[in-house]
Amino acid sequence: MNNNLTYAAKNLRKRFTDVERLLWKLLRARQIEGLKFRRQEPIGRYIVDFVCFESKVVIEVDGGQHSTETEKDNERDEWLNSQGFKVLRFWNNEVLTNTEGVLEVIRANCLSPSP
Repeated sequence: MNNNLTYAAKNLRKRFTDVERLLWKLLRARQIEGLKFRRQEPIGRYIVDFVCFESKVVIEVDGGQHSTETEKDNERDEWLNSQGFKVLRFWNNEVLTNTEGVLEVIRANCLSPSP
């Protein structure tokens, strides 16, 4: 594994956003169907916000900066899909205003088989 990526991931874990903190509180400790999630985890040349390796589901929580980075996000999503991961993207506002709905989408995708 790339040491620079590992260092960057550790650094991101120390300073995650309030929205990421909220979602992590709900995902950690196997609270969803007993599944283990990791946060700020390197996969290939990317660092994903959250991942469940058992279900091969990646969760990205996007702030406003992502509205201008759609090409990068699409490239990243395509690569992750090619590795067998299902990528779920949520806007910060969606996580804050519809937390239960977001958790239900995550649960449903973790329980259904990857493409």
